[in-house]
Amino acid sequence: MAIVGSLIKKGIGLTSVIQRPKTNLAKIQKKTLVKLLNKGRLTEFGETYRFDEIMSEALFSNDKAFYTKYKNYVPVYDYNKMYKDWWHKTLDGEKNVTWPGKVKYFALSSGTSEAASKHIPVTKDMIKAIHRTSIRQILSLGEYKNLPANLYEKGYLMLGGSTELQNKGLYFEGDLSGITAGKIPFWFERFYKPGKKIAATKDWSEKLDKITKQAKNWDIGFIVGVPAWIQVLVEKIIKEYQVSNIHEIWPNLEVFCHGGVSFEPYKPGFAKLLGRPITYIETYLASEGFLAYQTQPDSDMRLVLNNGIFFEFIPFNDDNFDADGAMVDKPQTLMIDEVEEGKEYALLISTVSGAWRYLIGDTIKFTNKKNAEIVITGRTKHFLSLCGEHLSVDNMNKAIELASIHFGIDIREFTVIGKKVADTFAHHWYVGSDSQVDEQALQLFIDQTLSSINDDYPVERKHALKEMTVKVLPAHVFYDFLESKGKTGGQHKFPRVMKKAEQIAEWEGFLQR
Repeated sequence: MAIVGSLIKKGIGLTSVIQRPKTNLAKIQKKTLVKLLNKGRLTEFGETYRFDEIMSEALFSNDKAFYTKYKNYVPVYDYNKMYKDWWHKTLDGEKNVTWPGKVKYFALSSGTSEAASKHIPVTKDMIKAIHRTSIRQILSLGEYKNLPANLYEKGYLMLGGSTELQNKGLYFEGDLSGITAGKIPFWFERFYKPGKKIAATKDWSEKLDKITKQAKNWDIGFIVGVPAWIQVLVEKIIKEYQVSNIHEIWPNLEVFCHGGVSFEPYKPGFAKLLGRPITYIETYLASEGFLAYQTQPDSDMRLVLNNGIFFEFIPFNDDNFDADGAMVDKPQTLMIDEVEEGKEYALLISTVSGAWRYLIGDTIKFTNKKNAEIVITGRTKHFLSLCGEHLSVDNMNKAIELASIHFGIDIREFTVIGKKVADTFAHHWYVGSDSQVDEQALQLFIDQTLSSINDDYPVERKHALKEMTVKVLPAHVFYDFLESKGKTGGQHKFPRVMKKAEQIAEWEGFLQR
């Protein structure tokens, strides 16, 4: 057993016990909000919305009067409203707009539904917060007793955007992964792969080629990234060296730390690329911050409540969101002690990057309220309810996962289009798989599965939702479409739902080429 690795593992084990959170989650979040208000009170935003008064209420009151004031004084924001009212000023180089000082970095994020790129501020405080949470996640590995001690001396392959950021004069822009990877702590550099030179590569295909060429020279223990692109890379390496699985190249690979999308649809196909089982750890790292991560085996992700993010929860229902998933002006919002397990919520966050009551666009459910453990169920605008079927991305992911297992096939991607057809409605599924499968059998299985896991779906299938089709396409078609839109790279995911006419026309037009 490696001496250094053994010492690190023992240290991680002790630290993970110390790091276990206190149980009063509301008190932790109140303290987090006070810190945010204190930093933001002298900004233009803080002065406009009377942060001093809210903070005073929080410091000198033991009840929730502070949160009532926060809700009453500060409006809710989505990206468009926040950018129009405030963040456009930070792009123009103004200081002290929504966070102290000048914002030097902006993360480009188009999500999976927007046409134009969003510019999300990434402050120095946010970069520090992301690194702190990353270290906490490493420390949480002490809960994974099956991991060998020598793992902690192995390489971390982090597949993300280019660290060579675009200089826009007043600021730098790029992928969040590129911004944070360009500022990793010096002590971590010896473990970090693909290394600074390859990480700076802008062309995604070229980056994958360079990693593939160097793969045999690295001793990788951890891989980190979006499942679809990690799978593409692993397949590329296996093909390059003509081996049967990735463990023939990286025998010490033990952990895949994934995020961005649900891993379940990818899991069966990814398992075929391994020589033996490995540990999967889920993370929730968005362009707006590091929100949650899995702290121990067989648990869901735990929200990070004490590191620069204050969370609010909007019940995801017709009172708070319209049929297209747009938030109403004054939705009902809750603190963490007011939520219920099993109910779906949209997330509002206030952060050390100067986001205030900001709708991040994701929906979640609490699976363990005491431990603040959640699962991501979808996006506020990524669901289908054309006629009351209330079909969530979580439902879709489960149907695809079960179909993969049932037919023994590898489904890499999928998207669903909702349409009005004459006087009825239709769902058109496009499934990306290189496996042989009968489309009619797959269509029937998905349809029946959705009927069994969603109470509203079978009712509408009998009446208004008359048509449901499945078209199987080669997996590369989905990636080719992303490439045609300039969206290759670790942060880009294929949309699970298409509802906008322009988006649907682009996709269908691409398929007809």
